[in-house]
Amino acid sequence: MKISLKKSLNNNSMKNKRIAIVGGGPGGLTLARLLQIKGADVKVYERDVNKDVRVQGATLDLHDESGLRALREAGLIDAFKANYRPGADKMRIVDRDATILMDEDINASDEMSRPEIDRGPLRKILLDSLAPDTVVWDSQFVSMSETGNTWTLTFKNGTSAQADIVIAADGANSKIRPLITPIRPFFAGVTAIEGVVYNSATASPKIHELLSGGKIFALGDGKTLIVSAKGDGSLAYYCGFKSDECWYHNSGIDFTDKTQVINWFKEEFKGWAPVWLEIFENASTNFIPRPQYCMPLDQHWEALPNLTMLGDAAHLMPPYAGEGVNMAMLDALELSICLTSTAFPDTQTAIAHYEKEMRARASETAMMTLEQTDALHCEEGLENMMAMFSEH
Repeated sequence: MKISLKKSLNNNSMKNKRIAIVGGGPGGLTLARLLQIKGADVKVYERDVNKDVRVQGATLDLHDESGLRALREAGLIDAFKANYRPGADKMRIVDRDATILMDEDINASDEMSRPEIDRGPLRKILLDSLAPDTVVWDSQFVSMSETGNTWTLTFKNGTSAQADIVIAADGANSKIRPLITPIRPFFAGVTAIEGVVYNSATASPKIHELLSGGKIFALGDGKTLIVSAKGDGSLAYYCGFKSDECWYHNSGIDFTDKTQVINWFKEEFKGWAPVWLEIFENASTNFIPRPQYCMPLDQHWEALPNLTMLGDAAHLMPPYAGEGVNMAMLDALELSICLTSTAFPDTQTAIAHYEKEMRARASETAMMTLEQTDALHCEEGLENMMAMFSEH
C-alpha cells in the first residue's frame, strides 16, 4: 500500500494531539520538521544541554533514495547544498603500512549522488527549520507512564511533559523501546574504539595529509581502521576488530587513560605501521569502546495506538554499510506520511503500516550490513574491500 505525500495534508486523527519525539538526532529532528509542515503539535526532548554541544562522530553520506529524499520533502535541500562538503566522499583504501592501494571518488560522475555532510551542520539545518522552542534541551528521558490515552514523560532534570503520541528516536540504547517490544539486539562479533583528533593538520599531520579531506579505510589482519576528515578541521576514527561481547568490560583498559589505549593498540594491531600511532597519541577526547549490535532480522511486534520508534531504537545495526542515518531519516519521512494521511482510519492502523514497511526495509539492510561487517573483519578483509569497489 503506497501512501501519497500529497494526500496527507489533513488528518483529523492528528488534530489537537500532542506529539512528543524523544531524541534530537537526525531522525527525530527530520520527523519534527515533516510533521510541523503538516501543522502537527510537536515537541522534541533532547538530553544535550543546548544546541551548541559539539556533535561527535564521523561525516555522514546521505543517499538519494533515503536521507536526501527526506530533506527534499522537508524543503531543506537548498540548505543542505549550502552546507555539504564536496570532495569529502573521496575514499582511500590502504593496507596496514598506510600504502595507498586505491583512490575512489565515489561521486565522480554525480557529486550529489551520495554527498557528505558533518553531523553538526546537518543538525543545525534541521534545528533552524523548526518553530521556536520545538526542542526542549537538557531533557534526558527517565521514564513514562500512561493514564487513559495520555503519556506522562519524566526527565532527569525533574521536569515532566504530557503527550498523546510518543515517538522513540533515542538511539541504540533506547529506554522507550522496551515499552513496545522485549526483543533485544544480538552482538555482531565486532568492537570498535572511537577516537577524535581536533586540529588534525597540526596535531596529526601525516594522517591528515593521507586523508586529503576524505576517508581512509585501512585494513589488515582481520581488523579495520576507518578515519574521516571533518569540516571543522578535526578527524574521527574507529578501529574495529573481532571480539567477545564483553571485551571492553573484561579487558581491564581504562579508556580515559591514553597510555593504556596506546599500549593496547600496539599489541592488538601489532605489525601495523607506526604512523597510525599519531592519531592515538594526539587524541583530543576520551576513547569510546563501541561493541556492535544488530536487531534480529525477523523481529516483529504488534503496533500500539500511540507509541512507535524510528532509527537505531527500532533497527540497530553495525555502521559499516553507512546506512544508519539514512534509514532513520527515511523512517521519519514514512512515519510522517502515515501519521498525517487520510488513508488510515486511526493512528494505530497508521503506525502498524509504517512499522511493517520499516521492519521489512531494515531486515534487508541489516542482512547486507552484517555480511559486509564480516567481510571486512576477516583475514581477507583488504581483498574483499578492494573487490567491493572494483565492482562499481
